[in-house]
Parts: sequence; C-alpha cells; structure tokens
Amino acid sequence: MTAPTESAAAEQPPRRAAPKPLTAGDRPRIAQALVYVFVIVPLLALVAAVPFAWGWGLGAVDISLAIFFYALSGLGVTVGFHRLFTHRSFKTNRAVQVLLAISGMSAVQGPVINWVADHRRHHAYSDREGDPHSPWRFGSSAAALAKGFWHAHMGWLFERDVTNVDRFAPDLLKDRVLERINRLFPLWTVASFVLPAVLGGLITWSWWGALTAFFWAGLVRVSVLHHITWSVNSICHMIGERPFKSRDKAANFWPLALISFGESWHNSHHADPTCARHGVLKGQLDISARLIWMLEKLGWAWKVRWPNEQRLARISVTEEQG
Repeated sequence: MTAPTESAAAEQPPRRAAPKPLTAGDRPRIAQALVYVFVIVPLLALVAAVPFAWGWGLGAVDISLAIFFYALSGLGVTVGFHRLFTHRSFKTNRAVQVLLAISGMSAVQGPVINWVADHRRHHAYSDREGDPHSPWRFGSSAAALAKGFWHAHMGWLFERDVTNVDRFAPDLLKDRVLERINRLFPLWTVASFVLPAVLGGLITWSWWGALTAFFWAGLVRVSVLHHITWSVNSICHMIGERPFKSRDKAANFWPLALISFGESWHNSHHADPTCARHGVLKGQLDISARLIWMLEKLGWAWKVRWPNEQRLARISVTEEQG
C-alpha cells in the first residue's frame, strides 16, 4: 500500500481540538472553608433576626440601609453578572461595567468571572449531566427531588470542584480591567459588611448603630439575597409556568419576581438567554430590565437585545403546536 500523497494529506480536514474539561481541579482548603463561612454565618444571622427584631435591635436606619445595599448588590448580580457579563444582552461603557462588577461582588456570591463560568456551564448543560446545580440530578421521585432541591439550592456550593473558567469565560479572562477587579473579590467582600456598619454608625453617631447596621444591612441582607438567588436555581427549576420552549425544566415563578429583580421569569430566560428582559409578557415585573432601559435612555447602554415579535414567536409553545 502506498503512502498518501501530500495533496491527499492536505485535503484531510483538520482534527478538532478536544474540548477543555468542565472543571479545573478542587478549591484550596482555605477557599473551601471560606465558602462555608460566608454561607453559614449570614444564614445564622438570618435565623437570629426574628428574636433580635422582636423587641429591639431594628430601626429605620437599619431598614433603609438594608434595602439600599440589597438593591445595590442584587442588581449588580442580575444586571451585571447575569445579563451583561454572562449573556451579553447589552453593551455599556467601562465605568458602568466596573460599577456593576463591584456591586455584584458585594453580594458575596463569588468573584464575577467564576460566577459567570458557573452560570454559562449551567446553561450549556441545564438539567443534564454537567449542570452544577440541577434539582433533577438524582431523579424524579419524592426522595430524589428533596435531595435535588438541597443540592440545587445550596448543597452544590459545598462541593470542591471548580468550573473551568478557561472553557466557560475566556473572554472575561482576557479583559485586564475586569480580571484585576475579579482578583480583589476579598476587598469587595469586606467592604460589603464594613460600609453598612460605617454608615449606620455615622448616621446614628453611635457604636450601637454601627453594630445593628452591620447585622441587618450586612449579614442579614447578604443571607436573604443568597437565598433569593439560590431559589432561582432550585424552585424555578421545579415548579411554575412554562409558556415558552426550552430544553430544560426552567419555569416562571411569579412570587419571587419583585425580590429577585425579575430573575424568577426563568422559563422565559432559558428560552431566550440573551434577551435583556426576562419578564416578557404583560404584567411581568422586571426591575433589572427597567434599570437597563434607564441606562439606555441615558446613553450608557446600547445594542440592547429587547424582546420583539420575532423573538417571542421563535420560542412560543403555541407556535410550535400550530
């Protein structure tokens, strides 16, 4: 048998490189310990909040600061981490990018690049093998779903494997400004707890005001936001309405719409991930989309991927059935 000629070899299609692995090793033990700290300590504060607020320890300053920092950090996640950096549903200037990245990291849900990598992996393998937090991971029996709910809600955070950012967020790794901000995540975490305390102390001009602000606008605010975000991963993949076509079990769950800033319109989002508005039907409140609309009106956002008749027709269940 003769060897292939050079021309024949040249006609052979190039071999595709093997895809990069889903994960990139385990978290260091110190980093894993910090995950436990920043999940469990705010949760304990949330448990303690009810008796603490019953007779003392909660005032108008604490409530105002908690609402302010909840909105600041929550919209940093929903508008910044999610709709801008993960799905590129709009473009904006560098100043807004930096502000959204820092405010998102003040939610203490991890560095922005790691968050984006986890979420892109979730969309790539949603409710299938490879999804980091599907509630259907263990099956569909009552016992399996109970276990799956815990896993999707917060159990997955305690697993040590780390999503491979080289595979799922290479674009963000190439952004030197964002990568530098990403490395400063410990600083933004500390500031997320210290700033409310400082403001509470200055406004009330007392150490007690600083302590209660740290508790309510720091610890309790972070824990509440954690559980709202995690509920989108768990509840919104288990119950709710599915008016649009998607490859998974993502559902719209209206009770969470206000406090999740529109993220709980999850079926709509999974059906059209790059759309800047998740609450696409009449009456569906989406505060995150409203903020993007305001940025667009100010000239600070452009090429916004708003829903239109063509996008909705493409994902409509009734269109598929007709």
